[in-house]
Amino acid sequence: MTTDFHGLPTRSLQNDHLRLEYLAEAGPRLVRLILAGATDNLLAEAPDTHWTTPFGEYSLRGGHRVALAPEALELSYVPDDQGLLIEELPLGVRLIGPTEAASGVRKSIEIELQPERPVITLRHAVRNDRAEPIEIATWAISLLPPGGYAVAPLRTTTLLNRHRPDRQLVLWPYASWQDERLFADDDYVWIDAQPCPAELKIGVLARGWLGYLRSGVFFLKRFDPQLEQLHPDLNTNVQLYCNSHYIELETLAPLAVLEPGQSSVHVETWEIYRDVDVPHSIEGLGELIQMLSL
Repeated sequence: MTTDFHGLPTRSLQNDHLRLEYLAEAGPRLVRLILAGATDNLLAEAPDTHWTTPFGEYSLRGGHRVALAPEALELSYVPDDQGLLIEELPLGVRLIGPTEAASGVRKSIEIELQPERPVITLRHAVRNDRAEPIEIATWAISLLPPGGYAVAPLRTTTLLNRHRPDRQLVLWPYASWQDERLFADDDYVWIDAQPCPAELKIGVLARGWLGYLRSGVFFLKRFDPQLEQLHPDLNTNVQLYCNSHYIELETLAPLAVLEPGQSSVHVETWEIYRDVDVPHSIEGLGELIQMLSL
């Protein structure tokens, strides 16, 4: 099925529960996630957000993408509009971008849609096509519309040892502890993603999931946390960024030194729960966490 995303051609995968749209000639980018019988995009759209880089105009676009961490201009914001190779798979597709001249890295996303469930598996890969090693982490970023509640677990284990720390919360320079959107209790950190001009970004070392509740739909990401490995940004594998237009749910693989030709792979599994019967609040999201045994 071929459609259009703000002038860019797309293709889609679908089952009885949802439709997932991806760009057909740029990226790899996922741009729309729409539940069966609905019209709203669960992913945020940002077609007018772009900025100039030394490598050309970078378009944010919205949706979901794979990037390189730690965040740096020459690695994380290389324009991705130079074509795309699409390989058909039994349960989905593999989207392969060209090797980026600026970073020397090739990115790909393998999409697998489960036939009978609202579950999507994304296999993000970055390959070092340079002539020398590079130390990077694979970084999966999903943009979602504001107006919901995001949550991530703080404790790295359910086995308590009073002699060892078991949680951390990292803030970026522009974030504030006094931000009214930010909440934390003993077990979880929450963001009330209301539109606000001030930027907010936090990071945690999480047990392997994070989620977002909005308009009766719970968007859950699962991943292998690899807690014993070193991650970027003061050792965080989950990051949440919020501004007036969208919230980003981000997961990161550990830092890895890739020799020429080597790849780093980071897998996310998305689970979509619709018509969630809990209050639209932090308390309601807490109830949902218990219901799902997260």
